[in-house]
Amino acid sequence: MRCFTVLGPSQTGKSTLVEKLGLLEGQPRKSASPYGLSLTEFEFGNEEWCALDTPGTNEALAHAQDALLASDACVLCVSPVPEEAVLAAPYLKAIEASGTPCILFVNRMDEPRGRLRDVVAALQDYSNHPFVLRQIPIREGDKIIGSCDLISERAWRYREGQTSALFELPESVVEREHEARTELLEHLSEFDDWLLEELIEDREPASDAIYTISTRVLSENKIIPVLVGAASHSNGILRLMKALRHDAPRVDALRKRLATAGGIADATLSAVSFHAHHRPSVGKTVLVRALENGVKQGAMLGGAGLGALQDPANGRPLASATPAPGQVFAAVKSDHLVVPSLLTTNAAVAPPEWTTPPTPMMERILVPESERDETKLSETLAKLSETDRGLKVMQEEGTGAQLVCAQGPVHLRDLCRTLSDIFHVEVSEQPPSPIYRETISKSSDVHYRHRKQTGGAGQFADVKLSVHPNERGGGFTFAETVKGGAVPRNFIPAVEAGAREAMDKGPLGFKVIDVGVMLTDGQHHSVDSSEYAFRTAGKMGVRQALSQASAVLMQPIFRVEIHIPSIYSGSLVPIVSTLKGQVLGFDRDEGAKGWDIFRALIPGSALDDLARSLRSATQGIGFFSKGFDHFEELYGKEAQSVITAHGTHANEH
Repeated sequence: MRCFTVLGPSQTGKSTLVEKLGLLEGQPRKSASPYGLSLTEFEFGNEEWCALDTPGTNEALAHAQDALLASDACVLCVSPVPEEAVLAAPYLKAIEASGTPCILFVNRMDEPRGRLRDVVAALQDYSNHPFVLRQIPIREGDKIIGSCDLISERAWRYREGQTSALFELPESVVEREHEARTELLEHLSEFDDWLLEELIEDREPASDAIYTISTRVLSENKIIPVLVGAASHSNGILRLMKALRHDAPRVDALRKRLATAGGIADATLSAVSFHAHHRPSVGKTVLVRALENGVKQGAMLGGAGLGALQDPANGRPLASATPAPGQVFAAVKSDHLVVPSLLTTNAAVAPPEWTTPPTPMMERILVPESERDETKLSETLAKLSETDRGLKVMQEEGTGAQLVCAQGPVHLRDLCRTLSDIFHVEVSEQPPSPIYRETISKSSDVHYRHRKQTGGAGQFADVKLSVHPNERGGGFTFAETVKGGAVPRNFIPAVEAGAREAMDKGPLGFKVIDVGVMLTDGQHHSVDSSEYAFRTAGKMGVRQALSQASAVLMQPIFRVEIHIPSIYSGSLVPIVSTLKGQVLGFDRDEGAKGWDIFRALIPGSALDDLARSLRSATQGIGFFSKGFDHFEELYGKEAQSVITAHGTHANEH
């Protein structure tokens, strides 16, 4: 079986394209996962094929990356509008990083909305691989009526719902065809000395030789050939499928590519797992592509015995007990299989770094509607995070509530739907509690005496304490200058413990940071003093001192790295300014042509707004990663509103 991925932005006709390819020579078999990945099996040219149709939203980019891990080649589907080329930038970035041979298919060519040359030029801004036209469209007025193959120099007229018909190249297209063919041969000659010599000697190379060179150059991932068509009308579909059949490499090339990327011996790589989802009454289902003979039910794969093998298109037991190299199958009762991973007999090897999904930008607390589902929600989210690497699950600091980090609102909505439909857990979502702190702006001295008589042994502890601001980032410190045993040495750690406890909640209602406590003097009682008494005195004394030391609210500041196509970089400065952030600068992304990495400091309260603004400004393409940088003071009405909503006064409302 040969396998390829179709990927690209939404509304470019990917699903229609896959459907038409599957119908060329028979009836395709199709299945879809809850994550939006569709799998279509079909026959073409006496070979078995598997097409992986990936979701078009950038929030599902992780699933497209994983599909590339199992693909001999890929088809990048784009629209014929030059201004929409930037929408393909994330996919070109993933394709180049993966090293997957690619064919560019400019779809919807029946819509006269731009020149092909302009589309290709716009896309070239995001690719280190040269785009090379293999066809040019033939126009009749504003309408595209067919295409010309630049190697065979034959023209084909489109026919609605049918394969194209051969016809004579119109005179008006001849000059353009010669020009485009010359460009094609010049590009190919960069990778073939014989062809270069033929062109220098002004000899016309034979079409068969050019086809052979073109096949080799694609399989070596040197260029990205460009084909055109309109899938909804079945135009250009057969030519695309023939290009995949003749030019795309086979499974042995994929195996070598993956082994090299994973740093493992080619001979030990048995299979690759690339997608997983949960099915009612079935459990975890893992999609696997066999890379060698010997993979079968019960055999060791990934360090444990492989469970039942199913046809991924219909869920029935696999027709062949032993999948052939290249065949895709679904493994059930194989929960040990990590997705995605490179599978040897004894281990599941981590996939290449390029499969790492973008950092999730949306954080939400999920609250089960039924209390009995609290434990189930935690277990279910753990399962889902195993099958969706774009999802991160953790517990909220302080409350222990289930905190999920999703790629965006679409991803979050799909997650909630999966919880409901598959696991019957209904949840509501809410923003996480903001992380604020407080500190003090001046020193304060207190004398605190803890005395309690309850009929038996009493409690007595007397302490003199001084609290003072530490430098920013200095944290909590404790020291003592007690003389003459006024506070016995064995009770001093108890005073420190009480002082630390007082830091859990200051006068504004938040954790206290960057404060130093000094124990200067005190008294004790030979009978009634105890560790508990001095701990209580330390805690209550420090609380009193904090209340007198002019508390200041502190907001978290995050250092963010925003990854965006360069054309959007200018729009980020006003966004960051509006969010009261600080621009640190930007650099070209050395790992992705046409992309910038924009750096800024952003208040934690503005991260949600940053995600929304970034999605809006970059058509959903941009994303950011964040890391805590420091806390800084917050004053005025803004500080008061935070204290009212989340601090000491919150419980009064």
